[in-house]
Amino acid sequence: MPMDDARPEWDPEIDVSAASAAELFGGRFAHVAPLATGWDNTVFLADGTWVLRFPRRRIAVPGVEREIALLPGLSAALPLPVPVPEIVGRPSDAFPWPFWGARLLPGRELAESGLPDALRTSAAAALGAFLRALHAPDLAASLGARLPVDPFRRGDPSVRAPMAREKLDGLVARGLYEPDAAVAELLAAGARSGPSGARLVVAHGDLHVRHLLVGPDGRAAGVIDWGDLCRADPAVDLSLAYAGFQGAARDALLAAYGPVSPATELRARVAAAFLCSTLAEYAAATGRARLRDESLAGLRRCVS
Repeated sequence: MPMDDARPEWDPEIDVSAASAAELFGGRFAHVAPLATGWDNTVFLADGTWVLRFPRRRIAVPGVEREIALLPGLSAALPLPVPVPEIVGRPSDAFPWPFWGARLLPGRELAESGLPDALRTSAAAALGAFLRALHAPDLAASLGARLPVDPFRRGDPSVRAPMAREKLDGLVARGLYEPDAAVAELLAAGARSGPSGARLVVAHGDLHVRHLLVGPDGRAAGVIDWGDLCRADPAVDLSLAYAGFQGAARDALLAAYGPVSPATELRARVAAAFLCSTLAEYAAATGRARLRDESLAGLRRCVS
């Protein structure tokens, strides 16, 4: 999509206030407060037990429609909780796009949890089992026809490696990142590669450290933000194995998931480098120190 170079890509096209969110849900909630924002959606907490999710940009609307249509059924096939839209708002004069409400999942984003790497093994193992279920062939057979195929080419390292380099150059210019030869070598290898032709799976499509929830005990509590749900190379989701975990935790994730070929690992590591560089850029621009630090740590993990 063409963008105004002076405008960050995460700027909203429509900015919903808490008061507007309450009105759009018909006043059924006594207290509505901001909870989180991202590139594509604004989320509110309602009465302490519901999340209300509104698209911020037109490009996010198909993803919201997929969440509404598919998450209720998909949730039954997965071993970790995912949001299940129970209240659906339709486009109107008051708001031109669909939106939804779901029960709040407990836990914090891994990015904001401060969980040390040494205490991530439990969450990693649970995520591996979750991805094994999500990537199962029978799920692709039942849902695949209803999903787009990797619309942003996230599984193609020849596309994502140059994009990651550009993001890293920007971080260097801002004094946030010291060039790393291992990362440069990884991206060079990715740039020489291409899409794999691997079996396509049902993929979360944007699985990173903001979208895995963990509880106070470090256990995985859920997976959120399914707007990029698609069919894709498994490497697209396996990127979190390399961005969010290392050592024993990564070993536990991969043991629960199953065999990963060297070629898939390369694609996943390149995808991890891209996501971490993008999140670091976003975090620095929006004043999110924990996300910035976690994303920069992810750049180190993706070559470990």
